[in-house]
Amino acid sequence: MSVSQKSQLSPTETPESPESPESPESPENLLPTPSHTVGPFYGYALPFPEGEQVAPKGHPDTITVHGYVLDGEGDPIPDALLEFWQAAPDGSLTGAPGSLRRNPVTGGYLGRNGTDFTGFGRVATDADGHFALYTLPPGNSGLPYISVCVFARGLLHHLYTRAYLADGADPLLDSLSAERRATLIAAEGDRRTYRFDIRLQGEGETVFLEFE
Repeated sequence: MSVSQKSQLSPTETPESPESPESPESPENLLPTPSHTVGPFYGYALPFPEGEQVAPKGHPDTITVHGYVLDGEGDPIPDALLEFWQAAPDGSLTGAPGSLRRNPVTGGYLGRNGTDFTGFGRVATDADGHFALYTLPPGNSGLPYISVCVFARGLLHHLYTRAYLADGADPLLDSLSAERRATLIAAEGDRRTYRFDIRLQGEGETVFLEFE
């Protein structure tokens, strides 16, 4: 406020401060910052070596969950990033904090230690939009499933879904039509593999979850 402006105030008037409820700069009067697309810059910072290797190396019960991330036209997305969260085979959710090996020179990540089950994976799709996760069967109560978080270009917010490794009675699945239900069920294949494609929109769009 300039000196000339100050001189025009009456004795009973005070300059409006930023903390004043009437101030246009007070928090309750500020407009929210608009959302921005989540990528594809995340692909340079978030992935780490062996992020897909959730199961200890060589574990006899290892399963492979793989598939494609597709856009509304059915074309593969080559720079999507997926995070996976799941219960251990015994149902625990403790994970294995500190199980990543660190480079003693740079401090960067070298990959998993190869012995612990972490319950968490982070996998980028390849040039063909394909991903693969190597893990152990989840031991959560009810139908076994893996929680999935999807980052991709053009998304204002990341998306959440589930990859069920079996079909049956389940509150979420039972609330959906047969067509929508099918988008959450991974198809079992040979050699302990499961195929789970993620369609971001359009025909056959995957069911995504909302949280309050």
